[in-house]
Amino acid sequence: MLSSIKLPPSSFTSTGFLPKRHSIPTPQFSPLPIIKSLHSAFPTQSFSSQKPLHVASIDNLAISKNTQQRKTECQAYEADRSRPLDINIELPDEDARLEAAKRIKIGIYFATWWALNVVFNIYNKKVLNAFPFPWLTSTLSLAAGSLLMLISWATRVADAPKTDFEFWKTLFPVAVAHTIGHVAATVSMSKVAVSFTHIIKSGEPAFSVLVSRFLLGDSFPMPVYLSLVPIIGGCALSALTELNFNMTGFMGAMISNLAFVFRNIFSKKGMNGKSVSGMNYYACLSMLSLLILTPFAIAVEGPQLWAVGWQKAVSQIGPNFVWWVVAQSVFYHLYNQVSYMSLDQISPLTFSIGNTMKRISVIVSSIIIFHTPVQPINALGAAIAILGTFLYSQVIYIFSSLCSIGISDFFRDFGTKEW
Repeated sequence: MLSSIKLPPSSFTSTGFLPKRHSIPTPQFSPLPIIKSLHSAFPTQSFSSQKPLHVASIDNLAISKNTQQRKTECQAYEADRSRPLDINIELPDEDARLEAAKRIKIGIYFATWWALNVVFNIYNKKVLNAFPFPWLTSTLSLAAGSLLMLISWATRVADAPKTDFEFWKTLFPVAVAHTIGHVAATVSMSKVAVSFTHIIKSGEPAFSVLVSRFLLGDSFPMPVYLSLVPIIGGCALSALTELNFNMTGFMGAMISNLAFVFRNIFSKKGMNGKSVSGMNYYACLSMLSLLILTPFAIAVEGPQLWAVGWQKAVSQIGPNFVWWVVAQSVFYHLYNQVSYMSLDQISPLTFSIGNTMKRISVIVSSIIIFHTPVQPINALGAAIAILGTFLYSQVIYIFSSLCSIGISDFFRDFGTKEW
C-alpha cells in the first residue's frame, strides 16, 4: 500500500534542502509489512518515530516550481514487524534428534542395569561363600535399599510417594510373594553356582503360562505353548548335566520363579490406577518386604549363628568382607532401581529382551570370575533355555498385538518383568 507524506513549506523547501546537501536514501527492499498510514507518525514538522523505518522505494521525487514544495511517496515498513519470506530454510529434524537422544538414554540405562546386576551377583556369591546365611543376606539387601530411599525422600533428592492405607493393603500380597522369591533365589545361590541359578530362573515364563492357564483360566494360542518347549528342555538339560548339582539350590530357583509369577499377578491386579512411580513403588515394596522378612530371618537363623558366622568370615577374609556385604546390599537395590527407571522409558517387550541379555551377561561373567566348570552339553542347555525365553517374548508380543491387548498390562500379567 502506498502512503503519501505532504509536508508544509517550512519543512522541505528548495532553498533549505539543496544547500544542506542531504543525501537521498538509496532505494532498498525490506520484507517487512507495509505501514498503512504515516500521517500520524509526523504530526509536526520534525520526523520522529518510536520504531525505525526502512524506506522501500521512492517513486516520485520532484520540486514544484510554483510552490517549491517537495512531494514524496514512499513505502515504509516497521522494523520490528515481519511477514513470511518466500524462501525455504531447512531446519534440523527435531523428532529425529529427540529419538536419537532417547536411544542413547535407553542404552545408558541398559548398560548401567546390566553392570550393576553383574556386580551384585558377584559380591552376593562372595558373601554367601564366606557367610552362608541367605536369610540374613536377603534381609540386609532389603534394609540397605529401604535406608537409601528414606534418605532420598528426607533430603528431597527424590519425591516421596503419596500413599494411603488402601495402597499398603494392596501392596501386602505383592510384598509377601516378593519376599519369598527373593529369599528363595538367595538360598539357591548359596548352594549352587550363580550361572546354574540363572539358567533355572530363565524358566520363569513357563511358570507364568502354566499358572495363568490352570489357576486363572487363561488360554493361549499354540505358538505360546510351543515356545515353552526350548525353555523347559534347556533348563532340564542344564540341570541333568550340572556338575555341582544340589537339590536345595535347584528347588530354591524353582520356588523363586513361582513366587515371582504370583508377585506379578498380584501387582497387576492390585496396583491398577495407582499413581506411584516405578522407583517409589519398588522402594515401598522393599520396606514392606523387610518388615515381613525380618522376624522369619531371626527365627530361621538367629543372632547367635550370625555372630559366629560373622567372626569366622572376618577372620578368613579380613576387613574386605565388610565391604562385600555393603556392596552386595547396595548394588541389589541400585540395579533394581535402574531396572524400574528403564521400564518407565521403554516398552515391556524391549525390557524383556534386555532382561534376557542381562541373564546372559550374568551367566558368562560368573563362569569367568568364579572359574565354574561347564560341560559343552551343559552350555548347550543354557543356550537353548535362553533362546526359548527370547522366542517366548516375541510370541507373546505378536499374540498381544493380534488380540489388541494392552501390551503393558499383558506383560505384567504373565511375568516377563523380573526384579
